[in-house]
Amino acid sequence: MLALPMIRCGTDQPMRSQGSDATLPALPPTPLFDPDSAYAFVAKQVSFGPRVPGSPQHAACADWMVAKLKGYGSEVTEQKGTVKAFNGKELPLRNIIASFNPLAKERILLLAHYDTRPFADKDEERPHEPILGANDGGSGVGILLELARHLSAKEHGPGIDMLFTDVEDYGQPSGAMGIDEKSIDTWALGSQHFAKNPHVAGYSARFGILLDMCGAKDARFYREALSMKYAPAIVAKVWRTADAIGHSDRFVQETKFFVGTDDHLPINERLRIPTIDIIEFHESTNAFHPSWHTHDDDMDVIDPATLDAVGRTVLEVVWKER
Repeated sequence: MLALPMIRCGTDQPMRSQGSDATLPALPPTPLFDPDSAYAFVAKQVSFGPRVPGSPQHAACADWMVAKLKGYGSEVTEQKGTVKAFNGKELPLRNIIASFNPLAKERILLLAHYDTRPFADKDEERPHEPILGANDGGSGVGILLELARHLSAKEHGPGIDMLFTDVEDYGQPSGAMGIDEKSIDTWALGSQHFAKNPHVAGYSARFGILLDMCGAKDARFYREALSMKYAPAIVAKVWRTADAIGHSDRFVQETKFFVGTDDHLPINERLRIPTIDIIEFHESTNAFHPSWHTHDDDMDVIDPATLDAVGRTVLEVVWKER
């Protein structure tokens, strides 16, 4: 995704829930999110090596993900095609969509990208070599795979679609990423493709949640400005849920303007599905985690406690939807 150099802070509070569910039948208890399982899913992705589109490592990881998702009872659809990178290179595209309770008319969309950066353009050492992407790519997928273990048992409320996007991180390299240089469209090519060609004609969802860079130690998640622009009610829902289950220290009630584009942007703008981005804001950089687009983005960055905070929150949100 593209980083913007400007920061905007806000202190506005989330919307408070209205009404009561006291008269509605009780829901089955929310399953227990296992952070060690999510961590293992991140480690498995990293074990393949860099997952650069078109590489054998990328294909092997995708095959493994499809097998896992089918094993968890989802209906899997793959979108395959070709997209053009910023440098004119033709890249194979393979989006993976896992649908739980596919016959349910009402849907919720969860998404994360599974490809990794083809070069470490934020690193002074080996800048032209690909990165492992444990946090940037691996963490969001690891959390969603742990959620997928439980979703076949969810028979109430909306069905769930998980979109694992491809070619998210092949955007224009650092040094050509200014917000006025029209590089923004070179990112998130998988979600752009999905937004133009959804797996179901006329696809819509009640809301969407994007997970990106959700695994670093002591990560804090501020309300991301594009999410507040397009889906403030969903931000309020998620942050309120995090507070209710004891993660208000992680989900901070301030708005930060630091993401120029990410996979949620095409979903919001083209499909009109209110979709938010849960993504770490790091105080030391005024943007992303210091390992972003460097060779330091390995398993040493990942902390099960962070995976747990995000995973438990998202699972609670989707489980409580009626």
